[in-house]
Amino acid sequence: MFRKSLLLFTVTCGFSSPLSAGIFGTASAAGPSINVLKPTEAQEDAGKYISQYLLQNHYRKVAVNDSLSLQIFNRYIDNLDGSKSYFVASEVASLRRIYGTRIDDEFLAGKPTAGFGIYNFFLKRAKEKMRFMKTAADTTHFNFSVPENFDLDRKADPWPADRRQLTALWKQELKYQWLNLKYSGETNTTVRAALSKSFASRLNLLNRQKPDDAFQAYMNAVTTSFDPHTSYFSQDEYANFQIDMSRSLEGIGAKLQTESEYTVINEVIPGGPAFRSNLLKKGDKIIGVGQGRAYDIVDVTAWRINDVVKLIRGKKGTVVRLKILPASQGGRGPAKIIALVRDKVDLEEQAARKRIIHQNGQKIGVITIPSFYLDFEGQQQNTGNYNSTSRDVSRILNELNSERVDGIVIDLRDDGGGSLEEAVNVTGLFIPTGPVVQISNSTGGKMVLRDEDRRVLYNGPLAVLVNRYSASASEIFAAAIQDYGRGVVIGERTFGKGTVQSIIKLARPFSFFIKKPELGQIKLTIAKFYRISGGSTQHRGVVPDIFMPSMIDTATIGEDTYSSSLPWSTVSRSFYRSTAEITPEEIGVLRQKELERSSRNTLYQSYLQDLRTLNQIQKKKVVSLQDSAFKSEIETIKKIEKQWVLDQDSTKGVSRDVLLNESAGIVSDLADLKIKQRQTVIRTIPALN
Repeated sequence: MFRKSLLLFTVTCGFSSPLSAGIFGTASAAGPSINVLKPTEAQEDAGKYISQYLLQNHYRKVAVNDSLSLQIFNRYIDNLDGSKSYFVASEVASLRRIYGTRIDDEFLAGKPTAGFGIYNFFLKRAKEKMRFMKTAADTTHFNFSVPENFDLDRKADPWPADRRQLTALWKQELKYQWLNLKYSGETNTTVRAALSKSFASRLNLLNRQKPDDAFQAYMNAVTTSFDPHTSYFSQDEYANFQIDMSRSLEGIGAKLQTESEYTVINEVIPGGPAFRSNLLKKGDKIIGVGQGRAYDIVDVTAWRINDVVKLIRGKKGTVVRLKILPASQGGRGPAKIIALVRDKVDLEEQAARKRIIHQNGQKIGVITIPSFYLDFEGQQQNTGNYNSTSRDVSRILNELNSERVDGIVIDLRDDGGGSLEEAVNVTGLFIPTGPVVQISNSTGGKMVLRDEDRRVLYNGPLAVLVNRYSASASEIFAAAIQDYGRGVVIGERTFGKGTVQSIIKLARPFSFFIKKPELGQIKLTIAKFYRISGGSTQHRGVVPDIFMPSMIDTATIGEDTYSSSLPWSTVSRSFYRSTAEITPEEIGVLRQKELERSSRNTLYQSYLQDLRTLNQIQKKKVVSLQDSAFKSEIETIKKIEKQWVLDQDSTKGVSRDVLLNESAGIVSDLADLKIKQRQTVIRTIPALN
């Protein structure tokens, strides 16, 4: 699994070294002289402010010592060479000896010297690899009939012992890329040309590295050593961040981040072109971008994220084609090409929506909430018709009540969160009044957000459907419904993002004389969310009452996959009165009924069997480089994806959404339980004489 980074592949390029050739031997390939990157004055200033804010304002209080120094060093090396295909073991050992216990002293002084040193050396090694790969792509003829495996996940593997092992690894990687392109529709001739062009482009990018690239890469290692959601933004990156938050610029409606050399989909924004098409998912890797339907696709592997963003953005109504490695295929390819029409995010299309599923003669309402959205400007201006989740869900609940549904499922799958205020307000539609979430800062101060409205718009059987992508505000809502005993939570453990961030501008003291370059911003984790029962949603997420697996690879998605994530913890329980609409005993009954029903559902059993097959493939650390075996595995993945990955708003999607239908069955069972309870109560009430 590649390391997760909010930065671009420029994290894979680096080091000017006081390290002499004698330390590393003479095996490095000859090449053009290296342009040694050095920090600018502005970057040295920014480094000082970043270290101050981290130490003074971050939620996690960290001792600055050799332990922190080694953590930053190891994270930086892992970010740069997560595939362990640039350095050999002796080089890593030498870097650790020189820099491993020096970073903490430089951190206190705000100096990025070690970061630039390591980065420049990695830049040298990365160029060596790209030159080798291009030459091999141009000249080598591979035999794909012999059994051979390539290790996809080298995280736990040692670095190659010497250059011989390193070049053997490069050859395997090239064979793997060749097969990926072949089963993406390329011929042997076009595969060779595409690989050669890709490596030439990456070498050109490495030759054009700037101090910004080194500084951003190193600061990412520093900030994420405190927690994975703390990060530094240069001025350009902050401009992109503001555009993402405002949703104002035309594009595809997706947030991007970088993992190793790939630009990765971090979030699909509800209401945007990518969301409407359902062709792009969180975790998909973008490896190429093409303009219109006819122009060639440009390989963007290893590009700066800002440059990828510039290619993807464009005028409303124009077409952009993306070449992606789908996350659903476990990172094993092949690539596929999707076309999206650029547009602005449509707030109407990200709104909560409803449908009705008929189960066992009962009507089960479904409310899908893509995100917890709120038009802050409309709310402040009190326009009366502004978009908000709670307003839309209120309207839908009134409609479902009029239609006399027997139960409701709140579908929060893939809901990455949003407005905290709206999570509280939507919870209030289902409970009389009381606390919804607690927030604790680094000094131990605690604030409780409450539902103050005594109205309950719906008090019938209720379920909340979640998956691994349900995060933040979604987790707050699901946790509150579970803690109040108001409904049953169904699905799989949620993401576990229970922290609060604030953006702080790095500013020098005011000067009358010289206008200096801006220093950027830092996004800082300052608080944690806690359930009203006292436990945090951080790291653990919300554990469902009834488990149903999705096709998301939970080994690679979730807060607990970040090595620096803040731990689960507890605070004192908030005072609240459970509604007790559902008891632990009733949940036990519902589990048993679901087990019996799902065992008779041939479609669901087929889904589980395909899921087991996919999990077996995803858990394999290695992929076969033998053509026939590679082809068989790829065809299996594509068949499973075609069968179960649903089209957005498709008419056949409802019947094939096995998890939603099973959830509706559980709510139907819950409705039956409540009917029987009422009948029992009526029978036991003594008659009046």
